[in-house]
Amino acid sequence: MIRPFTHTLALTLCSTAAFLPTSVQAQVAPSGGIEVATDEARRGLSWSEGRATLSADAAASLGRIDASARVTTLRNADRQAGADAVVDVMLATGWDLGAVTLRTSATGHLFAGARTGMDYAEIGASARYSYGPARLVGGVEFAPSQDALGGSNVYLYANADAGIPGTPYTLLAGIGRSSGTTTDPLRVQRLRPGGSYMDWRLGVEHRRDRLTFGIDYLGTDVARTDVPGPFADARHAGDRLVGRAQIAF
Repeated sequence: MIRPFTHTLALTLCSTAAFLPTSVQAQVAPSGGIEVATDEARRGLSWSEGRATLSADAAASLGRIDASARVTTLRNADRQAGADAVVDVMLATGWDLGAVTLRTSATGHLFAGARTGMDYAEIGASARYSYGPARLVGGVEFAPSQDALGGSNVYLYANADAGIPGTPYTLLAGIGRSSGTTTDPLRVQRLRPGGSYMDWRLGVEHRRDRLTFGIDYLGTDVARTDVPGPFADARHAGDRLVGRAQIAF
């Protein structure tokens, strides 16, 4: 069971701030926001069965450590065993090397109201290159083999975004591939329908002060015939448009 590991991760988040020196704790710069979206889609897959969701997030920098948490409604989605919501808790740190920023992270995903144990954890590493209004990011997220996932999960991705000079618009694009090992052929359909798959994203954002409006086209190469089982949610693994609106604090 992965639940003890993710609970430990959450406790680490709290204890890190408690034991940092006063001079470091003073560097905390909290931020947050609330977002409404037409779908909670991750890596091309719907986590909310294509239904609208509400999320809230908070983040703070504790010296060299970035800590964040996000709560999202899931609307009793089959993919997450009927969970009402997910809490994503992350600790991360990074290093600036000129125009390149390296970053590592550890994330726990905690599911409230699920019919069975669905919590899992993953670690990540990425590199970001910035040039003017454009940014390129490539990385990997790795979840070691866990009962909740029916195996391991490896997600390789590349994302890009660029602001359009003189306008409040930003263009976004991304592509990713999910793969891994299998110990439970039904559970593995939760995050890897068909065993492995590709996903992609094209989008545009409009930012004005604290408000952000966005629309994304998401797609995957998952075929419905490849996703059997109670966690597959084959109806919501295909192409779709997702709209979102966020206010930052």
